[in-house]
Amino acid sequence: MRWWSGAATSTIVLVAALAACSTAPAVAPAPTPSVAAVRPTTSAEASTVASDRPTVMAASVPVRVEIPAIGVDSELMRLGLQDDGTMEVPPAGFPAGWYDGAPTPGELGPAVIAGHVDWTTGPGVFYDLAQLAVGDEIRVGRADGTTPVFAVTAVQEHPKDEFPTAAVYGDIDHAGLRLITCGGDWDRSVRHYTANVVVFAELVHPG
Repeated sequence: MRWWSGAATSTIVLVAALAACSTAPAVAPAPTPSVAAVRPTTSAEASTVASDRPTVMAASVPVRVEIPAIGVDSELMRLGLQDDGTMEVPPAGFPAGWYDGAPTPGELGPAVIAGHVDWTTGPGVFYDLAQLAVGDEIRVGRADGTTPVFAVTAVQEHPKDEFPTAAVYGDIDHAGLRLITCGGDWDRSVRHYTANVVVFAELVHPG
């Protein structure tokens, strides 16, 4: 399982996240969301969430992510780059991790948090990520004591060879957040899931 390089902004080359998956199926294989199970986003919903955007925040290392709607409360580990230029992934089903080559949550730009949908021991930290709906809250505790709140604007599933690199890593004019895990079916031949679930969110309340 790898995170493939390829995304870029005008000043820095980022790493395109194409897999946050276990390297083997869970002991009791966990059901994964189908494309039809992922809730689409309407223009009206996205416009409502995006209105009255707050001022962006200064940088601060994220230490925890909470997603009340799906019962996530996880510490965050730092994810950097491996020697081959691909992004590191968490070494187990828990905790989630944040990519330190992107903005920190609350800063201008797209912050990135990744987690496994499952692991050899069972469901992972982002097992229910695809069940999020537009407007659901994501809270990120930061080292400076603040806890910015983000609201989900879209929940999408994409085949791994059609990962929306530009949408996930490209320049944006606000403080955004992307949560990434695996989705689709487990492909036993390559020991990977066939798709990725990506949750897009925007800052709605600085901590």
